[in-house]
Amino acid sequence: MAQNFIAVDRDQAFLMPPSLREWLPENHLAWYVLDAVAEMDLAAFYRRYRPDGWGRPAYDPAMMVALLLYSYARGERSSRGIERRCVEDVAYRVIASNLAPDHVTINRFRFEHQDALAGLFGEVLTLCARAGMVRVGTVAVDGTRMAANASKEQTVDYEQLARKILEEAAEIDAAEDELYGDKRGDELPEQLRTGKGRQEWLRDAKRQLEAERAANPKPVPRARPPRLKEAKRRLQEELWAEQRANGAYEAWRVTAKDTLGRGLGKPPTPYAPPELPAGTVNLTDPDSRIVQSRRGFMQGYTAQAVATKQQIVITADVIAGGNERQTLEPLLDKAHQELAQAGVTDTVGSAVADAGFWNTDQIARLTDRGIRTLVSPDAGSRKTPGQTRQRRKHYLEMREQLATDEGKALYRQRQAIIEPVFAQTKHNRRIDRFQRRGLWACRAEWRLITATHNLLKLWQHNLEIATA
Repeated sequence: MAQNFIAVDRDQAFLMPPSLREWLPENHLAWYVLDAVAEMDLAAFYRRYRPDGWGRPAYDPAMMVALLLYSYARGERSSRGIERRCVEDVAYRVIASNLAPDHVTINRFRFEHQDALAGLFGEVLTLCARAGMVRVGTVAVDGTRMAANASKEQTVDYEQLARKILEEAAEIDAAEDELYGDKRGDELPEQLRTGKGRQEWLRDAKRQLEAERAANPKPVPRARPPRLKEAKRRLQEELWAEQRANGAYEAWRVTAKDTLGRGLGKPPTPYAPPELPAGTVNLTDPDSRIVQSRRGFMQGYTAQAVATKQQIVITADVIAGGNERQTLEPLLDKAHQELAQAGVTDTVGSAVADAGFWNTDQIARLTDRGIRTLVSPDAGSRKTPGQTRQRRKHYLEMREQLATDEGKALYRQRQAIIEPVFAQTKHNRRIDRFQRRGLWACRAEWRLITATHNLLKLWQHNLEIATA
């Protein structure tokens, strides 16, 4: 007797036109993404297209948005990978309606609609709020190191950079003209009008420069010669800020008085800033920094998030470098803005964060606003305070709060709230480095990544309700 198998005939033609509705089960993520996009406000995407219909037809932005959301949710961010899956993967073909946008089109859409894609974070958060998933009694604040689209081997100092510029470009005069334009004046910033020591003046100048860059990030040039010029400009800008701050301090020190109206006494030892910039800059992504992660030092950024007990991210941001001490209060302020825009009237009651966010001034202001803020004052596994810290009031008060049963129970929630968010993103979805370059682009990418995290949470929530 012959063996019996189901016939395999790849030349069999469809007798009836196939329906996309039959290709995937009803509860598949692809259908949910399409339904979610249908509820979003996509006016920011459509605004870029001509209203009169002239020109070559473009792909529908709603389809492209759904395609990117589904791709990022599945951990696929490569434009070539998305193009390939639009041909090979049934779910991608359903979302694209059997169309196949090429990788250039996908990448161009992602670049041209960068801010609008970042705005999808708020749209998804609104959907989560409507589903009753956003409860903000206690939130956790944390950051994780993300590798940049750059190698730390491309980080150079000023002399190395100058040699590279001489090798690759002959337009040094034009670069100097760009550097010494009328962008900055010589006035002393208000933040530096303090009575602090010289080192604090110099640190304040650097903080102000970093804040200005973070508030007004610029795209990183794609071509190497312009990136070299931008890197050179940044190093000289940092030296200029240090020279201005030092000059302002010297001028202030001459006439400064103490609280009793007396002079400050013997002038400090003169300090002359270096003639050439002493820092380093990365030639591939000038905004990125060398940061320390659990796997050692790498060229990257710090991606931050504020999450609820349900692991819903209520705000997301990216900073250059690894110093998070100035970011606790701004993150919670942004979280309240995101919540208000999503229609959530509740406010944060308690916030927990690790030692990297320790900032006594910000903790005091947040506490005065009614937000109980618990931040570990000790990094690592230190159990006993150091000799210097034992005399600091805020430090001792925080240790006393964390020593109570209530404080221990509240702070213990931090790891369970925020760490799974980063683990699911970096391990399960394999998103552990940025594909874009520059702080501006990486912020938009991180907000899209966290938006898809929330979208997956919302999908799972609705699946549980449907099967209950």
